Amino acid sequence: MFKNTEDPVFKYMRDTGWIPSERYYAVSSQTGENWIEPADAVLNLRREIEWNRYLKTGLHLPDWIDLGLEQRSRFESYDHPWRSTQVSGGGGTDTQGALRSRLRVGLGGNGPFRFLFEGQDSRALSANDPGDFRNTTTVDQFDVLQLLGSLTINNVLGSGLRTDLHFGRMTLDFGKRRYVARNDFRNTTNSFDGFHWQIGQDNTWRFRAFLTEAVIRDDVRLDEPSIKTVFWGTYAESAHLPWLNLNVYYFGLNDQQPQNKSNHRTYSTFGARLFKEPAVNEFDYEIEGAVQTGKLGTVDHFAYNPNVEVGYTFNLPWTPRFLAQYTYASGTQTPDGIESGTFDSLFGARRFDLMPTGIYGPFFRSNINSPGWRLILTPKENLILTLKHRFWYLAEATAAYTGGLVQDRTGASGNYLGQDVELRAQWAPLWAIRRNLDFDFGYVHWFKGSYFDSPVIIAQMPAGGNKDTDYFYAQLRVRI
Repeated sequence: MFKNTEDPVFKYMRDTGWIPSERYYAVSSQTGENWIEPADAVLNLRREIEWNRYLKTGLHLPDWIDLGLEQRSRFESYDHPWRSTQVSGGGGTDTQGALRSRLRVGLGGNGPFRFLFEGQDSRALSANDPGDFRNTTTVDQFDVLQLLGSLTINNVLGSGLRTDLHFGRMTLDFGKRRYVARNDFRNTTNSFDGFHWQIGQDNTWRFRAFLTEAVIRDDVRLDEPSIKTVFWGTYAESAHLPWLNLNVYYFGLNDQQPQNKSNHRTYSTFGARLFKEPAVNEFDYEIEGAVQTGKLGTVDHFAYNPNVEVGYTFNLPWTPRFLAQYTYASGTQTPDGIESGTFDSLFGARRFDLMPTGIYGPFFRSNINSPGWRLILTPKENLILTLKHRFWYLAEATAAYTGGLVQDRTGASGNYLGQDVELRAQWAPLWAIRRNLDFDFGYVHWFKGSYFDSPVIIAQMPAGGNKDTDYFYAQLRVRI
């Protein structure tokens, strides 16, 4: 088994005398419990920050120094743009190349005090034609993604508890990442300046709290935090019962950044998540719901977002897992009324349950009503195939369709946005299962609904925006 998955880069370093055999076996075993944690280990999903460090090993750096490079290139294209902001483009096909490069430098190894710098450069090639989709979700050149220090105590007063304190600029993942996420598919990434604290016991439970200022992205200049956008919260996780994992949380947002005071947001988001992890010959489930209260400008705000998933993994060739999904995010019932009802997804991710984002991403967790299903196949350990089908409706026909910035205030255009079918293939060489090299391919056909055939909506879109849209991407990620 070891020979079948033996890392060819480490093997080449050993065979050529670049590194001695002792070092070869040491770096080959630095996974699982032997993983050398960076400063952001408890802030972000492990899959985002763990891979074999070829560059560090080749430079003979000691274990207390971390060095890693990541480069992701993606070609993506879609036709018949539908966003009102793309009207000037005349409805032509939007084809771009998304490039994202990251550099990580860490100090401290597994010691109690650690330091991390992570820089990121995000660019979009062929994105300057009129009507091309280009904003700070696709472009953010030469910026500081993370710059933080951490303190870790593994046995607090002999209790067996672990606690961590982080301070500086950081990225954050919470739970399933619906409301706070270190963006994966998107070309740019959310980050925050402030403090984060956690305490917990192994994988059984943990409690997290944070107080930050959101970092405002600029596509060319250095990103800066804004005291006008303060974000804070608490998050508790319990895995005491394998069939009933529980998360409860609160997120607070005070965003006075927009120049238009009617768009100022003062929200409190309360939520809970119940789930069971997938297992062969067993049902699994996830129920997550959030309620939002506060103010949008001077108007009262109340919104909600229930999400339900039920799946079953079959003991058959390719280990098929079938998943039924449902997402609802409220919308404002009465335009220009006395209450705002459109759910705000804060700093969350959408790729894992809704659709590819990047330059595509037609649906947000706002004013949406969407049932669907997903089939996941694993023909080999290093190959995952996914087929997804979802229907899309507006939760409130009179509220804005946030994915296109169009609206029929009368509701006469209806609420049917259509349905989409997605095919996806994720593959990595067997030796690269530790995420040094992987490929991702996807295709989506969006059958647009009757909402887009309304003259009121057609008048707000680019030419041909009511026609079905095909989206395709091919992606390569390399980590050293």
